[in-house]
Amino acid sequence: MEKSFEKSLVELEEIVVKLEGGDLALEESLELFETGISLSRSCRERLTNAERRIEILMKDPDGGFTAEEIDPDSLRD
Repeated sequence: MEKSFEKSLVELEEIVVKLEGGDLALEESLELFETGISLSRSCRERLTNAERRIEILMKDPDGGFTAEEIDPDSLRD
């Protein structure tokens, strides 16, 4: 079963702290780096997928609501 986004992000943050500590052997650093890259890609993919699913409820002229997809690029400032 795949880890949740939140668990992946926590693990990624822990890896960053360990790598920034600088007290690891080269091989362990490389393994953590590779794991971190994999987690980073997974988190980015999930965020991209979430952006695609974002919808805004817009009030239409009849007083009802319609769902309008947001352009993910418009969210970046």
